[in-house]
Amino acid sequence: MSYLEHNRKAWDRQAAQGSRWATPVGPETIRRAREGDPELILTPNRPVPQDWLGDVGRKDVLCLASGGGQQAPLFAAAGARVVSFDLSEQQLDLDRLVAEREGLSVRCIKGDMADLSELDDAVFDLVFNPVSNVFVPDVAPVWRECYRVLRPGGELLAGFMNPSFFLFDHIQEDEGQELVARYRLPYSELDLDTLSTQRRQEVEGGEPMEFSHSLEAQIGGQLAAGFTIIGFFEDWWDDEATPLNRLSPTSMATRARKPLT
Repeated sequence: MSYLEHNRKAWDRQAAQGSRWATPVGPETIRRAREGDPELILTPNRPVPQDWLGDVGRKDVLCLASGGGQQAPLFAAAGARVVSFDLSEQQLDLDRLVAEREGLSVRCIKGDMADLSELDDAVFDLVFNPVSNVFVPDVAPVWRECYRVLRPGGELLAGFMNPSFFLFDHIQEDEGQELVARYRLPYSELDLDTLSTQRRQEVEGGEPMEFSHSLEAQIGGQLAAGFTIIGFFEDWWDDEATPLNRLSPTSMATRARKPLT
């Protein structure tokens, strides 16, 4: 089975189980978005700065690999014309569920984030891509496709994992156990034999396959695609998710613009 098919099934399963990233937003959150206060996240906890979003009303927005009944409905409630593009049909169903419940319009398309060939050139004002390229082995095509579908002056808001996250085995048998650097970067789960026994069992049991990417691939890759980086922040997760959170930010986000000419 390819990593793509494995991850599609994994996210269908997460949607069915109601993971954090597959829990639809409630009516109160939608109400605030309608009033101009959509609380959108690219990384686990830190809301996207309002000046990164501006007035999203009447903008054409692509929510890329962010299904789950959260980001796409919030953009739609704030007045944007929204396409949700995700690998998992079940994640897209959660976007449809919230849209139907709240009387919103969200167009849902199933597909690979590295292949947006179903979408025309220069049709979006904003691409919103929360932490998700951790599930693909190569981010360069993702950045190129984002650049292609954006209009001149359009922006890409993207979240991604801190590469150092993947040095460590985050499963601690004893509370307070020190983290030990285990893996060589870039990290890949295509070869399960390189993983710890517990992580291999998790992947074989249906957890999504993950891949690390260097800052050169993440930030340099956006620059190589033609973007100009105009904003950056880091975010922390929580200690329960990973002990590394006690020592370092675990994710980061960029704001990138496609030049007008």
